[in-house]
Amino acid sequence: MKPTRSMLFAVCPMLVLGFLYYSSGKLHLHVWGQKPHKHKEATVTEAGNAKTEPEVETVISVGRIVGSVYDKLGFLLKLDGKLPPELEYKYGNLSEGVCKPGYVDAKMTSIFPKFVKPVSMFLDQNFKRLKNINNYLPPFGFRTQENIIELILATTKNYGLNPELDSLACKRCVIVGNGGILSNKSLGSRIDEYDIIVRLNEAPVEGFVKDVGSKTTMRITYPEGAIQNPLRYEKDSLFVFSAFKPQDFRWLRQMVFKDNLRGVDGFWKSVAHQVPREPSEMRILNPYFIQEAAFRFIGLPHNNGLMGKGNIPTLGAVAITMALHNCDEVAVAGFGYDMSTPHAPLHYYEKVKMSAIKESWTHNISKEKEFLRKLVKAGVITDLTNGI
Repeated sequence: MKPTRSMLFAVCPMLVLGFLYYSSGKLHLHVWGQKPHKHKEATVTEAGNAKTEPEVETVISVGRIVGSVYDKLGFLLKLDGKLPPELEYKYGNLSEGVCKPGYVDAKMTSIFPKFVKPVSMFLDQNFKRLKNINNYLPPFGFRTQENIIELILATTKNYGLNPELDSLACKRCVIVGNGGILSNKSLGSRIDEYDIIVRLNEAPVEGFVKDVGSKTTMRITYPEGAIQNPLRYEKDSLFVFSAFKPQDFRWLRQMVFKDNLRGVDGFWKSVAHQVPREPSEMRILNPYFIQEAAFRFIGLPHNNGLMGKGNIPTLGAVAITMALHNCDEVAVAGFGYDMSTPHAPLHYYEKVKMSAIKESWTHNISKEKEFLRKLVKAGVITDLTNGI
């Protein structure tokens, strides 16, 4: 009996160890010191090409779960403003104020590996080839509006910024939001130092130059947000149209061809009757930025690709998304809704209170702020007014 009992004592531990080893392999568990397994996700670029990127890296060891490197949207969980070693080598020694070519792309890719930089700012005559957006209705695409877009683009004939800006080897961009936080900050001269200055909707410049600057490269808007007084349009700026509804394109066609406004059904408030710009000064913003901001960056409900409650990003978030793809450095000013101060001014140019944003049906302000905070915390963008 003694030899048999001794053999059992020797065999039992071996059986237990063998079982644990077999189980760990079947369940894809990682033992101490083993490299983590990276799950892959096939994504589609704006040009329609498949691209495999790391989605989530999770380490599970026998006896504990170590955690994820990325959040559910694909952003790095641990964010700070420090440059990774490879970026420190490239950008760390540049003098302050010198534009850093490719900086935003590099920083964005380091925190969001799914990021694909080459996305055109405006639609051009090859717009039908944009695979990610040709199957979506506005605002996430242009389906059903192809003919009217072709007509408009054949008339505008220009699809870039301007020869001078398009030729810049490094572009520094600032998105000027409309937030009340801009008041009394005296940031006007600093804002005017940027190469590309983006303004939104009807936010005025005249009378607020000290705080918001005097220059405008482009003004992004939609029919209900467009300046209604023709005298308030800045000279030498581009009128950049962003569509949220099919009827928005019909409105743009009338503005481009200087037709009398007709058919105003479907707009939620009054719209401009004319835009004092030549067709060559008008552009159509690529709707890819609305789609990407909503579904990939902020994580809003997909709703079968249709506009619905709480799934439309603000125009400010869309403009920032556009800048991430087309600028080398990006700054923002006038962003950040502080819902803890409901009586604070919502915009720098009017008396509407912060509490009004709570009534928004289309936006999810809290989720959008999470996205913007990631960009600021990681140093992808610079927040000049520290409101995000």
